Amino acid sequence: MATALKPQTPPPLDPSHVLDRVLVLEMVRVTEYAAIAASRWIGRGDEKAADQAAVTAMRDALNRLAFDGTVVIGEGERDEAPMLFIGEKVGTGEGPRIDIALDPLEGTTITAKAGPNAMAVLAIAEEGGLLNAPDVYMDKLAIGPGYPEGLVSLERSPTANIEALARAKGVAPSEIIACVLDRPRHEALIRELRGLGCGIHLIGDGDVAGVIAVTNPETTIDIYMGSGGAPEGVLAAAALRCVGGQFQGRLLFRNDDERARARRIGLTDLDRIYHLHDLARGDVIFAATGVTDGSLLQGVKRLRNGRITTESVVMRASSGTIRWVRGDRAGDPPPLR
Repeated sequence: MATALKPQTPPPLDPSHVLDRVLVLEMVRVTEYAAIAASRWIGRGDEKAADQAAVTAMRDALNRLAFDGTVVIGEGERDEAPMLFIGEKVGTGEGPRIDIALDPLEGTTITAKAGPNAMAVLAIAEEGGLLNAPDVYMDKLAIGPGYPEGLVSLERSPTANIEALARAKGVAPSEIIACVLDRPRHEALIRELRGLGCGIHLIGDGDVAGVIAVTNPETTIDIYMGSGGAPEGVLAAAALRCVGGQFQGRLLFRNDDERARARRIGLTDLDRIYHLHDLARGDVIFAATGVTDGSLLQGVKRLRNGRITTESVVMRASSGTIRWVRGDRAGDPPPLR
C-alpha cells in the first residue's frame, strides 16, 4: 500500500460556503459503509450482489445527511438502475444544494474475484460543479503534477504524447510506464506503446485508481491512456483537482442511442475534449474507501476477533488537503434505515 500521495499547492480558490468542512469527514463515513457492505462479497463470484450491497449502504448513508443532493454521476439512468440513478435526490432535502458523483463499488468484477484496487468512491461539489456525463465510454489521458500545462493532448497520437512526456521528464521514451485497461479495444494502443519500448501496467478494472496512480511516484506510473467509463472519468478528475495533475477526456459514442442519451442531459458538442476544470469545477471533495487492497488504499479486513478495519482517503480542492483515515470498528455497522 502506497501512501506517498501528497497535496499540491492549489490554485487560488476560496473555500466553498456550501461545502462545509463537516462534509469532508461525513463523506468518508459514506464510503466506509459502502465498502464494508461490499466486502462481504469479496471472492464470492457474485458481481451483482456485491454492487447491490454497496449501493444500498451508500444510499442509506447519504440519506441521513443534511443536504439537498442530486446524483449527477450514478449507477445509470432511472429505467436501468433501481438505486442511485442519475437525477436521484439524496440527503434530507434540507441544507446546501450539492451535486454528487459516485460509484458505490468501483470494481465489481475485481471484488467478485478478490482482485486489487476495488473501492467505494464519491465526489461532491456545489450545484453545477460536476459534469453530468452520460454512461458511455470516454477516451482518457492523464499525467501527474509538475509538468507544463498542455504537455500531452488527446489531439495528438500516443507516440507524440509519450515522446513529449519523456522529454519533459528527461528520459528516453522506453523509460515511460503507461497504465492501460486490459481490453481488446486497446490492442492497437498497446502495440504502439510497446513499439516505443514503454512499460505497460495493465489493469483489469478500476480505472479511477489507475488515473490517480499517475500522481503517486511510488506507483512508478507516468501516464494513463485509453478508454473507460465516462462516469469514472469525472470521479478521477475530481480527485486530480485536489492533488494536482492533468486530465483530458473525450466522450466516445458507439451508436445513435448513446448520442441521444448525451443530448438528453444537455450536451451539444459531442466531439469536445474536456479538461480537468470542465469536469470538476470550483471546490470539490473526493473520498474513497478501499474494498480490496490496492495501490492507493488497503482493503476492508475482517479480523478473527470480529473487528473490521478500513482505510480511506478524503481530499478537498480548495485547501489541497489530503487526509488518510483508518477505521477500526467492532463488527458490521448497524443498518442505517
